[in-house]
Amino acid sequence: MSLDLVATVAGVPVPVGEVDAREARLRNGPRAAALPPSGTGEGRQLRRWLTQLIVTERLIAAEAAARGLTAAGAPTEAELLPDLAARLEIGSVAAAVLADPLARALFADVTAAVVVTDDQVADYHLRNPLRFAAPRPGGHGWRVPAIAGPPLQEVRPAITDHLLGAARRRAFRTWLDARRAALVRLAPGYEHPADPRQPDNTHRH
Repeated sequence: MSLDLVATVAGVPVPVGEVDAREARLRNGPRAAALPPSGTGEGRQLRRWLTQLIVTERLIAAEAAARGLTAAGAPTEAELLPDLAARLEIGSVAAAVLADPLARALFADVTAAVVVTDDQVADYHLRNPLRFAAPRPGGHGWRVPAIAGPPLQEVRPAITDHLLGAARRRAFRTWLDARRAALVRLAPGYEHPADPRQPDNTHRH
């Protein structure tokens, strides 16, 4: 692969200038002070992460086009990633690209067939009876945790939404990982940040 390229996506080159430009925007932005210095191991890891973001954005654009999708009617970011746990669950790159409504439309299309069964809902409630229990009144206007779980029928919709959201995020991440493995080729020096073969992926305490 040419030294001017960081990757190819379905054979289409990604020039190093795209990573340079993305990094420059970050280093000239409001959070510049939090970024690692250029030329360090952490700085190279930042460039690897930016490369992952760029190739994933390209992959999503290509897949959405192949499926004839548009951003119209896409779910909101809050619907797909309701909290920090959901963002951690799906991974930082996938969470970042889901800021784009076209990516969210693709998410909805890829995960449309994901379902949660009644048995899964019942089993979750059995194992986590207080998970969706409303707090009870305490003293001095405070609310305190419930001491008894509500009946399944009362919390079934909340449990179903919770399990379905998690299942759809797993399905999308699995699909995205498979498509990247099939279509993305990374240049030396721009491996995935977590690739154990690259020298900056070191574990320190």
